[in-house]
Amino acid sequence: MQPVNVTEQFQIEKPDVSIKEAAKAKWDAIAKPLDGLGKLEEFICRIAAIQGTTEVDIHKRAVIAMCADNGIVEEGVTQAGQDVTAIVALDMAKGIASVCQMGQAGGVDVIPVDIGISCQASHENLLAKKVAPGTGNFLKEPAMTKEEMWQAIQTGADLVWEYKQKGYRIFATGEMGIGNTTTSSAMASALLGMPVEEVTGRGAGLSDAGLSRKKEVIQQALQKYGLQSSGITPAFAEKVLQCVGGLDIAGLVGVYLGGAFYHVPIVIDGIISAVAALCAEKMFPGAVDYMIPSHMSQEPATRGIMKELGLSPIIDGNLCLGEGTGAVLLFPMLDMALRVYDANTTFEDIQVGQYERY
Repeated sequence: MQPVNVTEQFQIEKPDVSIKEAAKAKWDAIAKPLDGLGKLEEFICRIAAIQGTTEVDIHKRAVIAMCADNGIVEEGVTQAGQDVTAIVALDMAKGIASVCQMGQAGGVDVIPVDIGISCQASHENLLAKKVAPGTGNFLKEPAMTKEEMWQAIQTGADLVWEYKQKGYRIFATGEMGIGNTTTSSAMASALLGMPVEEVTGRGAGLSDAGLSRKKEVIQQALQKYGLQSSGITPAFAEKVLQCVGGLDIAGLVGVYLGGAFYHVPIVIDGIISAVAALCAEKMFPGAVDYMIPSHMSQEPATRGIMKELGLSPIIDGNLCLGEGTGAVLLFPMLDMALRVYDANTTFEDIQVGQYERY
């Protein structure tokens, strides 16, 4: 398999259904109640189908964290200043950000990517993939050009290819970008066809006045670009991403597409990551089959997105940290489930009749 050009026409292959059924049969033969580990069994079966083998391998894993600035912060929709994006991205590179601390505990590497930080942020562990120094203020102009959007998407897909060649078998999605709960809320409203008021949250902690301004800005932008539509075509999803999205979101769309192209499971994190997942599926139907949901973010749009994708996260902990931290939480749970899955202590081993499905 060769690297894919995301702008070319292609068909996303379905994961191997026979492998998924074989993995389920393996679960059913283990000496425990049927479906005893619930969604964890389902996730292991999904990963098996994606990897094309019942010998599930997730031992080498990483968070791909897309870092980018958003011009919409000019409109007073955030509590923090734009300089925080670079600060946290560099903390990721240094291994001291929250996601890094959690990743170290769970055996997950962190790959921070400068895909659109507004200033010059440099560190040996920060991948320099800058498409542009941030996006435009989408209240005044489209967030990015089509060329910038596709370059960011291609970057994400290429990173999945590159790191798969290095032995990584599963990726979580992460991000850092002041203002990206505004971009993600705008996209969620357009892609779900839901009112702005129902999908827009406080982000990192806006006041009532700040939240009101955030909703006002999003509403104006959706009207400006004609993004209030009930028919979500691939072309419409592309327009939404270009006009009110972010380079971090576009990069994550590429990560999801890379997962689908190269048969690698991709774990969804919080609202920004979830919006990117929804956009990827709307632009390239079938991409969702390669996604694993981790948690239900505190942001209000998350439930609508998960419902639209037909996915059910396993963690509902009122999380809102970002960076990929919610996705990282899933890996130790998958490790524990795999210990049971691989143990092969079957009903035959303990000379007890196997449970049957009715």
